[in-house]
Amino acid sequence: MGLLSFQAQQFDHAIAWIERAIRQDPKAEYLSNLGSALRQAGRLDEALQVFDKAIQLKPDDPLLWCRLAAILVALGRNAEALLSYQHALELDPHHWEAAYHCGELLHGSERFEEALSYFNRCDEWRPDHVRTLQARGRCLRALKRFEECLVENVRAHELDPGDAISCNNAGNALLSLDRADEALRWFDTALALQPNSGDVLLNKASALVQLARFDEAMVIYECAVANDPNDHNSAWNLAVLQLLTGNLEAGWRGHEALRWWRLPEPTHPKFSAPMWLGHEPVAGKTLAVWQDEGLGDTIQFARYVPLLAARGARVILVVEPPLHSLLSRLDGVSQCLPKLPETRLPPVDFHAPIYSLPVAFGTRLDSIPSSESYLPVPGAEQAQAWENRLGPHEKLRVGLVWSGNPNHPNDHIRSIPFGMLSSLLDIDAKFVSLQMNPRPQDAETLRERPDIADFTADLADLEATAALASCLDLVIAVDTAVAHLAAALGRPTWIILPYTPDFRWLLHRSDSPWYPTVRLFRQSERREYGSVIERVRSELQAMVRQNSPLPAHQA
Repeated sequence: MGLLSFQAQQFDHAIAWIERAIRQDPKAEYLSNLGSALRQAGRLDEALQVFDKAIQLKPDDPLLWCRLAAILVALGRNAEALLSYQHALELDPHHWEAAYHCGELLHGSERFEEALSYFNRCDEWRPDHVRTLQARGRCLRALKRFEECLVENVRAHELDPGDAISCNNAGNALLSLDRADEALRWFDTALALQPNSGDVLLNKASALVQLARFDEAMVIYECAVANDPNDHNSAWNLAVLQLLTGNLEAGWRGHEALRWWRLPEPTHPKFSAPMWLGHEPVAGKTLAVWQDEGLGDTIQFARYVPLLAARGARVILVVEPPLHSLLSRLDGVSQCLPKLPETRLPPVDFHAPIYSLPVAFGTRLDSIPSSESYLPVPGAEQAQAWENRLGPHEKLRVGLVWSGNPNHPNDHIRSIPFGMLSSLLDIDAKFVSLQMNPRPQDAETLRERPDIADFTADLADLEATAALASCLDLVIAVDTAVAHLAAALGRPTWIILPYTPDFRWLLHRSDSPWYPTVRLFRQSERREYGSVIERVRSELQAMVRQNSPLPAHQA
């Protein structure tokens, strides 16, 4: 009767009948069925106790351990659930369900290599299983093994052509490989199978953005938001696209409204004072401006701090330790504090995330505060120390940066291997590495080039980097914090960009309204860096021919 009630989804009746059976004969099987009924009734803590009792009666049953693990997952106790699934595998080394769930839990904990090993076992035991192939693809994507991810999802699609998930995942892998044309075809196939899928439409719009078909992408985002005002993903992407295409007013508004949704964890101390977004007068008020995004973002938007001081505000600036020394001397800063858990802030009247200042100042393309240099000039003693280490200034001094944080979501399209710059190195100039934390292969290649000055081991923070950059005639960099640093110091800076860059670099221009001394070298629609480096080489050769370098702090 209990089992019949369970099958009829009458879980309260099932619980009552099975409890009667247990009172007569407390078998592990009956306890397992009671635990399942309690779980379906939402009584998870009771279900957990019942499965504990069942396992005490039959500790060598892998199915009981799996059911116990499922309850632990439902209770959010994933670490214990993983141990239970792993124990089930010890009891039955070919238990497919236990291996699969181990993979899922490890993937959820971002232990992708371990997760993949479990999914590989699932694939061995149950070949050509679509769900397993999709799971392997998810791990491979997280490990940035995009070609292998594509293979898994294409294989899954061949096994089940009616599954839209495999099509969507194959499209995502192709997007990561910068093959947007092919990705678009997979997304269209997925939409034919699952019309109006929000996830697939978002991915299709991303492919259209990569293909510079911005109007079509914007239509998708606008329709999605019109259909569901709570579709934050589409609204966010719409705001970013508006910024990229130069509609800064609308873009900043949407960006500001949604970025806290994208940052669920607090990135700042708790303030009792209200946030300032430009509406209240700040004359005579104390305002804490705090870093809420990356180092490059903070450097870019530090330009607004002097404007706050000009309005009469007393500005307390709170930034990550690598920026603390440099920005403590920024014009308009009354006090600069390192952003550390133990940092105690004085009472303030308002606080403002630094990334919100463009919104607070109503920034448009024609109102960007773009002075040639707004960061504090490094001290003469620091600059002279670098001059001494660099040696006689007989050649053009060129700083190089070729990669950024590997964890950045777009790092695979913005960073380049050091070897790609080799064609520049035979130009008659003095090259200086500004590359922090080079990838292992790049570090090895760099060690083999004693003709490139590398002082990065002595760059303790961004103030030291700024002092070195101030002694250079030119900085050539991909889109990283050092590019922002050099540009904000007013140094001539050439930035190498992917075909679809970060929104701040806009489109179809070789200059930047944010930085007067910047030149932008963009990928063509072929999306390869070889021709970009050739353009940089040609311009650098011309610069060497036409310029007699002076000491950078005198230029």
